[in-house]
Amino acid sequence: MTIKNTRNFCIIAHIDHGKTTLSDRLMDSTGTIAEREKQDQLLDSMDLERERGITIKSHPVAMKYHAKDGKNYRLNLLDTPGHVDFAYEVSRSLAACEGAILVVDAAQGVEAQTVANVHLASKHDLVIIPVINKIDLPNADVETVRKQIEDLLAIPGEDAIPCSAKAGIGIEDILEAVIARIPPPKQRDDTLRALVFDSVFDGYRGVVGYMRIFSGSAAPGQAVKLLSTNKNYEIKEVGVFTPKMFPQAKLHSGDVGYFIANIKTTAEIKIGDTLTDAKRPATEALPGFQEIHPMVFSGIYPINTADFEHLKAAMGKLQINDAAFVFQPESSIALGFGFRCGFLGLLHMEIIQERLRREYDMDIIATYPSVIYEVIRTNGERLEVDNPANLPDMSVIEEIREPIVKCFVMIPNENIGDMMQLMMEKRGTVDHTESIDTRRVMITALIPLNEILVDFHDKIKTLTRGYGSMDYESAGYRAADLVKLEILVNAEPVDAFSSIVHRDKAESRGRALAFKLKDVIPKQLYLVAIQAAIGGKIVARETVSAMRKNVTAKCYGGDITRKRKLLEKQKEGKKRMKAIGSVNIPQEAFIQVLKTS
Repeated sequence: MTIKNTRNFCIIAHIDHGKTTLSDRLMDSTGTIAEREKQDQLLDSMDLERERGITIKSHPVAMKYHAKDGKNYRLNLLDTPGHVDFAYEVSRSLAACEGAILVVDAAQGVEAQTVANVHLASKHDLVIIPVINKIDLPNADVETVRKQIEDLLAIPGEDAIPCSAKAGIGIEDILEAVIARIPPPKQRDDTLRALVFDSVFDGYRGVVGYMRIFSGSAAPGQAVKLLSTNKNYEIKEVGVFTPKMFPQAKLHSGDVGYFIANIKTTAEIKIGDTLTDAKRPATEALPGFQEIHPMVFSGIYPINTADFEHLKAAMGKLQINDAAFVFQPESSIALGFGFRCGFLGLLHMEIIQERLRREYDMDIIATYPSVIYEVIRTNGERLEVDNPANLPDMSVIEEIREPIVKCFVMIPNENIGDMMQLMMEKRGTVDHTESIDTRRVMITALIPLNEILVDFHDKIKTLTRGYGSMDYESAGYRAADLVKLEILVNAEPVDAFSSIVHRDKAESRGRALAFKLKDVIPKQLYLVAIQAAIGGKIVARETVSAMRKNVTAKCYGGDITRKRKLLEKQKEGKKRMKAIGSVNIPQEAFIQVLKTS
């Protein structure tokens, strides 16, 4: 297939607008899938993706299409995720394409993530083909959605193609638009330059790299090297996805496919790297995409400490499959040896934990999620703190800065009051609001990242009965009155429960944690005090009552002083025990508290 007859494009949209269904229909109509292999969500290979109805990984597929102009074309499609946490997957797919199909739901219209994905595509100078999906729904409003596309996204409304991926309406129009509107890849010189935009780990064949060739060609037996590491390899196999891996004799400029070289470890390949010929290497790397910076941090520990090495190997394999996931070893007095892990958001964290449990059979416990804080010491030194245990003493801290995000929230008009109240609770400041149409409004606000971590998205959905949507982007750091909240059990601090919180919320969080711990810490032979402290100040306290032996049981009569003497003796014993005893908090207590916090 010549480069002029090749088209590379991806599908972008807000979550649940029908990207995966549309990619299924495109494969159906081009005859890429045999009848016996047909199934829904074909490109979603993980069980997790099928269960939740979301796309987590972007999947490439090469399709052959006989167009109305009588020519045969190769269409390389990349299906992408829609959730805000997986925006990095979208940016990687965009870097390998010349065009994008933008899917908008005919009933829901333009959503927050739709706007964000259009901005991403515009940064890469891609041709955008708007598609209005689900036109067969009874509440579909195609004309209003056309107007939204024009007003909010600055794309001509008449260019939008109406379709229904489920019913198979308008699929041919989309394929013809891809050929007519998206330009073919540009032909450069003969030097091999390929962008590595993804990779997976195969237990038998090592690392399988996904690549888009911008110039030159790649074939088995060819000596290649990765520019970032400067290491040389020999290609064992190249091929395309149909959507299963299909070996080819050679891949040419403009092709999207995979390569298998003798890359054995996860650390050797970097997503966004440039693959080039070892004998005639390219002098400079291809413009990749921005380096991914984790937004949320959490500790992951094996429940059985003997599984530490297994967990390390499992995380290494996951990391090659997911460039945004980072980890480094750490230890905790309470939980033993584990890893400090960085994620892009809470859904990303949830997915990684679930994959560790399912794919690698790991029993794990995760600590409360936190973000990276900037700490300015009194001597002018600047520190980055992602673990509350590493926060210096408050006496040597000039100020603590927390990460702020610019949040775009789309909600129905009647929910504005409730939404404003929720943003104030989360210490947010509303920047401005703008009307999208007669029914919906977009609120732009600045909110601390720590406040939207756990339940903000859920609360938006609850307030708006499912009609609200949210997207966010980093907006730098801002100084705030933050303190370290410590939990003391029997006057000993427990590092696994410590957190950095705003002073106004520290007391209520301390009370809630102490109350939870009271139920899960087993009774001792003496009273156990559970305290929440900020520096030296105790802000909350709960007491676990002591187990008591009835020492007066043998006194069935006689003077009261005999009973008092025995009780005083018991009291002295408990006092001595408390002074030398230590409370062992069982693993189950950590699991229960961290699950519910």
